[in-house]
Amino acid sequence: MLRLELYKIFKRPRTYISFAIITAFALVIQLALVADGKNFISFALQGVNEQFDVKGNILNGYLVTYIILQSLLVQIPLLVALVAGDVLAGEANMGTMRLLLTKPVSRTRLVLVKYTASVCYALLLITWLAVIALALSVSIFGAGDLINLKSDSFVIILKDDVLWRYLAAFGFAALAMSTVSALALFLSSFADNAIGPIMGTMGVIVVLMIFTTLDLPIFNTISRYLFTTHMIGWKGFFDDPVPYAAITRSAVILAIYTVLFVGATIWWFNKKDIQS
Repeated sequence: MLRLELYKIFKRPRTYISFAIITAFALVIQLALVADGKNFISFALQGVNEQFDVKGNILNGYLVTYIILQSLLVQIPLLVALVAGDVLAGEANMGTMRLLLTKPVSRTRLVLVKYTASVCYALLLITWLAVIALALSVSIFGAGDLINLKSDSFVIILKDDVLWRYLAAFGFAALAMSTVSALALFLSSFADNAIGPIMGTMGVIVVLMIFTTLDLPIFNTISRYLFTTHMIGWKGFFDDPVPYAAITRSAVILAIYTVLFVGATIWWFNKKDIQS
């Protein structure tokens, strides 16, 4: 069943749009930094250079990768939702859901298989991002120490201490995208067309991100419980020391949301009257 679901996902041309978008986005940033990276670095470090004498290969592949990851923060969930929002709604739209349920397979297993296929797609997307952002950036700009500029400080991570942080960050991003897949799957179970779940997933994420970014007391109280707040937990791997407790808490919260979304999908899908 999983092989069949993966086949259905990857036989659609639109599935590869996500990979093309990531490639184009990363290449645009990389080409822009090749052309005018020195001015960008000078502007970014103008406050730091007044107090410190920073030397070496500052504009390196590790820094470029970090810039790409921050820039794709909003786009990646949309690309995941393009597929995950269609796995159930697409069957209903094509009128194949009842035929699919005639197989000797429980509805619960069907939901789990479709969710697993969506997660496999998300993992491949994250893997491709790692290749096009990290591997290609290092090959173009070389390796070096990573300067992580924050709003009130900056962190210098030595060259030999960077790679494992990116591997951990991509692993955490995969967990976050699994949560997005679960949300899109849940919304997909209510719809007969993929457009609704895809737009609904992005709408939920955008609205919740507003709660996360607005620095108001009432929003600060709410935001700590929202999964969108913890989707950026990967940034913790680029602090020194690494806040393992906060990263673990974010991972646990994302896992809880994933279980809740998938569980709610199974509950609703098992009681749903399939008309077509």
